[in-house]
Amino acid sequence: MRLFFATDVHGSDRVFRKFVNAGKYYGADVLILGGDMTGKMVVPIVRQGTDAIAYYYQSKVELHGDVELEKYENDMRNSGYYPYRCNQNELEKLSTDKKAAEDVFSRLMKERLEGWVRLIEDRLRSTATKVFITGGNDDPFEIEGILHSSNVIVDPEGEVVKIDDSREMVSLGFSNPTPWKTPREVSEEVLDEKIQAMITSVQDMKKCIFNLHVPPKDSQLDTCPKLDDSVYPPRPIQVQGKTVEHGAGSSSVRLAIEKYQPLLGLHGHIHESRGAVRIGRTLCINPGSEYSEGILRGVVVELDDKGVRAYQLTSG
Repeated sequence: MRLFFATDVHGSDRVFRKFVNAGKYYGADVLILGGDMTGKMVVPIVRQGTDAIAYYYQSKVELHGDVELEKYENDMRNSGYYPYRCNQNELEKLSTDKKAAEDVFSRLMKERLEGWVRLIEDRLRSTATKVFITGGNDDPFEIEGILHSSNVIVDPEGEVVKIDDSREMVSLGFSNPTPWKTPREVSEEVLDEKIQAMITSVQDMKKCIFNLHVPPKDSQLDTCPKLDDSVYPPRPIQVQGKTVEHGAGSSSVRLAIEKYQPLLGLHGHIHESRGAVRIGRTLCINPGSEYSEGILRGVVVELDDKGVRAYQLTSG
């Protein structure tokens, strides 16, 4: 059995489309998307005659004519942002009315996700490819209703599911606390409780896959800059001109892997820590993420009766 795993697409239309095509491209029987599906920001665009101005972070981008405007919007979608055409009055309201801004973000996020669900159903309904998609710590809980509306996609969050006749998978999109205060953050104690609640239903741990969004603590799959969260946005801590790095993963995830020794650990969350390591007999993989560049990073894993026969990190 061959599976393809990717994670942290963060709203990138191009990366998600590549994920949908990955089953055919890599000959995968199972596609798994491990969380953080949604984008991070709306980019307002105000028309001014035949031209337009896009408000991107603290800068203004001048766009001349429809061709340039449409290209810019497409680039924003592929980078994971939500371009939004509005007038000057609405722009001023969005800059001062937090509720109005949140409503626009939620609507655009749902529209894109609904389009992705339709794409998967159109492309994969008539195939034998199984598709599993969970949320991640960055994803609002509203995505679950959209995922559950599909009869092609399985959202295995918090459950034990069979990915074939002999292999089970447990999935969890929650993370330990981060400096970003994202929707699905919980304490290590609660994270442990959620993991244990699933593990009690696993029939054969030697053939079980842990699809846990956050990687194990201090595993080399969780190394990233340490952030100062006394300011917002949080910024990297530097000592003598060098950025301090640390393991931002979960101790609860690590303890569960060390104790139960599942067949495979599939993780994400820390985009820059792409790699594979063994914790005891368990192969743990974080394929990393480069969504803002439109690059799909993933991993192809081949499984046989003895376990993991081979794996290959992919990028394209």
